[in-house]
Amino acid sequence: MERGLAAHTLEAYRRDLQRYAGALEKRGLTDIGAVSTQDVADFLAGLREGDGEHPPLAASSAGRAVVAVRGLHAFTLAEGLASDDPARIVRPPAPPRRLPKAISIPDVERLLAAAQTGPSALRDRALLELLYGTGARISEAVGLDVDDLQLSGESRSKAIPAAVRLNGKGGKQRLVPVGSYAREAVEAYLIRARPALAGANGRAPASPALFLNARGGRLTRQGAWGALRAAAGRAGLAAVSPHVLRHSFATHLLDGGADVRVVQELLGHASVTTTQLYTLVTVDKLREVYAAAHPRALG
Repeated sequence: MERGLAAHTLEAYRRDLQRYAGALEKRGLTDIGAVSTQDVADFLAGLREGDGEHPPLAASSAGRAVVAVRGLHAFTLAEGLASDDPARIVRPPAPPRRLPKAISIPDVERLLAAAQTGPSALRDRALLELLYGTGARISEAVGLDVDDLQLSGESRSKAIPAAVRLNGKGGKQRLVPVGSYAREAVEAYLIRARPALAGANGRAPASPALFLNARGGRLTRQGAWGALRAAAGRAGLAAVSPHVLRHSFATHLLDGGADVRVVQELLGHASVTTTQLYTLVTVDKLREVYAAAHPRALG
């Protein structure tokens, strides 16, 4: 509650700590104050090696579990439940640096054009346009309410650009501009499709959600995934996920000359270090263009 973590993160930490408690119990440890640094280190090693009940964990998953264990021991020390923090010097394994995957602009256009006809198709087109046009996480997109949109308006001096208020990790909100393609797709959905979907719930109170399912309720993450998967299949694209669209949003902005700090704000990253991974993608592209275009690049 204090850190404003997402429900999925909390559930992952809960599973990690239950596994840790089970490992300590097998060692005959029932008092948290009796746990040693070696016990914590052995638990980490066991995560990486796996056992008869669990497969080996990747460095990222093992690292998350160690973070949960470190948080537990720091808490017990702060609350006076233990006299020492045995997990303090146990470091999570360093995950391999993976460059974000992005698809090309022509592939994005093929994906966005792959919607079929009907109310659900207009919803799916609006959803995909908004994901790519704002860089929103899938949870942020399906969590949107109609009131989070600002599609048009005017002040005394100038028109107000379209924008959307996204609720990100840790309860942090950010206002992200909405481009003309995404705005038009969302407006078409709101006018021509959402009323029909909203009427599917009969006399139940109308949902404030922007994206509705066929029963008139809020579209789930699984439903949004299904819509993207279906569109990707029709477009002939493989391995396209909501996060791929987010990566593509960031990569295409940087390719177009956007400042990394601006992209950080648009993505809602707490640290610019995370955003800087995308600059590695663009550097690779620059190298490819240089190698292909400069007369003395190769030889």
